[in-house]
Amino acid sequence: MSKTVSLKIDAKEVKVPEGTNLIDAAESAGIHIPNLCYLKGTRSIGACRMCLVEVEGAKGHSVGCITKVKEGMNVKTTTPQIEEMRKFILDLVLSMHPLDCMTCTKAGVCTLQQYAYDQGIKESNFTRKKFGYPVDAANPFIKRDPDYCILCARCVRVCKEQGTNVLDFMGRGVGAKVVTAMDKPLQESGCTFCGSCVDACPVNALLEADRWRKGREWDYTKTKSACLSCGNGCDITVSTKDGGLVKINSGGEEGSAEKYICAIGRFGFDAVSSDARVTVPMVRVNGELKEAAWKEALDLASEKLKAAAGSTGIISTAGILNQDAFVLSKFASDVVRTKNVDTTASLYAEADSMKFSDSADMDSADVIVLAGLNPSQWERVLPALDASTRRRVARGAKLVVINSGETRASSVATVNIAADEASAFAQISKALISKGKKADNALASAVSGLTVPEDAEKAAALLAEAKSPVIFCHPSLFNAARNISLLTDIKVVAVPFEANARGVVSLGLTTEGKTYNEMVSGGLNVLYAVGEVPVTKRPDVKFLIVQTSYMTELAKQADVILPASTCLESEGTIINYLGKVKEVEKAVEPAGESKQHKNILIELSKIMGNPIKESAAKMKSAFQVKEKPAFKPFEKKQGLDIDPSEFNDAVNKSVIYSSRLAWLKEVMTEA
Repeated sequence: MSKTVSLKIDAKEVKVPEGTNLIDAAESAGIHIPNLCYLKGTRSIGACRMCLVEVEGAKGHSVGCITKVKEGMNVKTTTPQIEEMRKFILDLVLSMHPLDCMTCTKAGVCTLQQYAYDQGIKESNFTRKKFGYPVDAANPFIKRDPDYCILCARCVRVCKEQGTNVLDFMGRGVGAKVVTAMDKPLQESGCTFCGSCVDACPVNALLEADRWRKGREWDYTKTKSACLSCGNGCDITVSTKDGGLVKINSGGEEGSAEKYICAIGRFGFDAVSSDARVTVPMVRVNGELKEAAWKEALDLASEKLKAAAGSTGIISTAGILNQDAFVLSKFASDVVRTKNVDTTASLYAEADSMKFSDSADMDSADVIVLAGLNPSQWERVLPALDASTRRRVARGAKLVVINSGETRASSVATVNIAADEASAFAQISKALISKGKKADNALASAVSGLTVPEDAEKAAALLAEAKSPVIFCHPSLFNAARNISLLTDIKVVAVPFEANARGVVSLGLTTEGKTYNEMVSGGLNVLYAVGEVPVTKRPDVKFLIVQTSYMTELAKQADVILPASTCLESEGTIINYLGKVKEVEKAVEPAGESKQHKNILIELSKIMGNPIKESAAKMKSAFQVKEKPAFKPFEKKQGLDIDPSEFNDAVNKSVIYSSRLAWLKEVMTEA
């Protein structure tokens, strides 16, 4: 635990952890120190000088974002002299900044505008300068207007810290400019369009490309929620106006390494109002799908499910909410009475790896191990894991990469082990035992004859000295990785490729009958598919029910289509890969007649004569199942190797090709 430091800020007693800078220390006491370039969590550069403060006994003024707290320090954040300096700085900045606040999209949330208001500055006293830089608006995601840039370097730092390295400075002094390599458009620069720079920009220099005259920030209703597009389950803030979606920003805590969302999470919301949506029930009549009333569609589904008896299968994605998963599990066991229920999580993970993964805190991790994973912001495979890992490394954490293939993350790793992952864990275990870590007989015997290579020795040394280490591994390596926790205090997390895999597995959506692959191969009377499952060809079944938000290839071949609301139209919870419970809030009303998955299933259960009741208590108890780690062989589970990039594209196909993301997909394909 960090040592606490006591100081006074504007005569107020403040206690904060050692190493805190003055801006954060003051903020904890409700005192705001003006700043333009400070970005919590990233390395402070003291460029704007707006955060100058007076420290008793110091020579001259101190820079608040760089100066660390000291015991007994006495700080004044505002004096007549300090306010004059801040006014002078703002005057200079405004002499090079457009004064079109009346129509500027950022008005109301612009930091520069607020400080100018605070200082009573209407216009600059200096000769105005206008550079006339060209606007980069050649993509449908981010508009980059250098004339508004105040050279705070927030975008440059956030881009570098997460490893994308697209933006940097060109030139010096007032003629400096934030550019891409060779000043090319963003789509030609290697930009992933994650939009971290948009979230960081304090002015109108970086903005969503479609925001012009779509409302001011004070017009928006903001809803905290979570993204369900991949296994990371990132926090998001959804802005809506007049019942429609306007934009999505990262909802992560300021300064956290987890404050990130990818292009799919930020811009995929276009699909919610697209023509690809299924908004009314449909039934197949004489070989063609026709719109139907809910009662007609549910009556037909009920009739076929009852007639199918034991020859019914239920498949689902692992990106549905916990509440939906609980009801689906009860629907399978109590209403349909089938053991043939499984999710896409079974394609890449055994149930135990999801149930018994640890909960971990990325922001406190000092040693991170990536085993059997290749997270990538560029391919959008677990992009938030990639970004947050790189941020932690930039902030001083050590990274160990264990992978038999090449990985992008290896470029920032302290130790790279290019070998069979399960064998590497055995070698690291042997090295830890040699450093005095105690092992039971089974573990000690399993590694006794091994030779430890240098890289494994280095990895063991890092783990032995770490205060908060965490292993992120492919689910197939969970047992092998978990053996390390028998030797040292470490969190072991099997990382899924879907947002709520941990939740749906814990809630019982695991088969005791036919597996997911067996069911999509056919041989059933009725197959009930929930969510946008990655199946394009109709399985060889007598009757197919598809419960979906979009008209997928599988839905086009269904006998009954039940329209489901999207995650932005639903409410509930998920458990993300770190073991954190995330709230998913409804941001907009469901399109047309669509309903949340659980509500459809509850209505169907009533028609089938066995109504389901939700139970928050039973849900909670399902998540409290624990298992004490015990030694298991250093082996990689077979049959769980899927291509994560192809899988992610398949489950998000409707979102990608029904939104502006289709443009990005085309550009990436051409590149």
